[in-house]
Amino acid sequence: MSKAEVEVAVVGAGAAGIGAARRLHEAGVDVLLIEARARLGGRSFTEPHPVVGPLDLGCGWLHSGDENPWTAIAERQGRAVERSAAPWSKAALAAGFPAEQQADFRAASERFHERLGEAASGSPDRPASACLEPGNRWNGLLDAVSTYVSGAELQRVSARDLAAYRDTGVNWRLGAGYGAVIARHADGVPLALECPVSEIDHSGRRIRLTTPQGEISAERAVVTLPTDLLAQEAVTFRPALPEKSEAARGLPLGLADKLYMALEGAEEFEIDSRAFGRTDRVATGSYHFRPLGRSVIEGYFGGALAADLERGGSAAFFDFARQELTGLFGAGFAGRLRPVASHSWGADPYARGSYSFASPGMAGKREILAASVDDRLFFAGEACSPRDYSTAHGALRTGLAAADAILAARGRR
Repeated sequence: MSKAEVEVAVVGAGAAGIGAARRLHEAGVDVLLIEARARLGGRSFTEPHPVVGPLDLGCGWLHSGDENPWTAIAERQGRAVERSAAPWSKAALAAGFPAEQQADFRAASERFHERLGEAASGSPDRPASACLEPGNRWNGLLDAVSTYVSGAELQRVSARDLAAYRDTGVNWRLGAGYGAVIARHADGVPLALECPVSEIDHSGRRIRLTTPQGEISAERAVVTLPTDLLAQEAVTFRPALPEKSEAARGLPLGLADKLYMALEGAEEFEIDSRAFGRTDRVATGSYHFRPLGRSVIEGYFGGALAADLERGGSAAFFDFARQELTGLFGAGFAGRLRPVASHSWGADPYARGSYSFASPGMAGKREILAASVDDRLFFAGEACSPRDYSTAHGALRTGLAAADAILAARGRR
């Protein structure tokens, strides 16, 4: 560990923690960025591949790219931003999903979102599933889309919170990898890797953080842990902070996992084309063909399906995807597929999920989670953002807000 006594300790080196630590470091604050893993980035994770290139196993899209602060950060790093249209903004492949059915589904989706907006303004809050049309043939597929967007089925998701999410509709990608850009943003910031924090004692004049590498003493701390770790009290606070663990329980992490597969003869598909494995059920994958022009399929699996597949490991994801894809393109397609990379976020001990959603009635917990304690203990992370939750830019903005609050408190002192 680089040092045991600092002015500010930042717990968690994901997008929020890196953003906070860099802002403080550049302001001349003695800061230490503390990360349990052996790598930076948290739930942003770019895995290099010698053949197909960098693969984002965590967040991969610059959502609201025209306003996303990571866009400018990436460009300052000299990274190219791919500004082509996202696959889901275009028609899906016709295999298993004829054009007229796609038009019906889009109409059902538009009606669902209209009802969602109406429900969000009502009282009390309801599950987002209440906005589905009873008996609509597309309810299963709408629920499947929810598992990619929220990591959970609509019955588990707050209508009010879902409607509050803000997005400009502009979605871009980074050939170098989103996770690589986020990790690079920590360059020059003092850090301690493989250093999980087990206890944060804020009872005394200084905050004491217990780690396997020794105790760290700080005047202030920024905590950026995922909500499932806070809810399950993976870190002990002394004195206890029951309002934080309660808020975190109302903002559980959904599950959205990816599987990359190499595809022989991929050129027959258009770049960034897409398909659903099935259109008649919730438990289905979504498949992007040739993302960024690479000869791979990027498969998405969410909610209860992803949780079930995680129990079988990476082989279960590949078997499921192969079965769905051969159902679309014929038995011979199986021989053209080869698994390349995946990551099970629910099984990741330092994540325990992908990104937060609010349970019905819990949308207001985001502000509670984000509130500072005694002007010394600050909280940040995507779950603390009321409008940009579940995104790396939402996490960054909350990290910057925590850093700015610390700088303001130093000024008052």
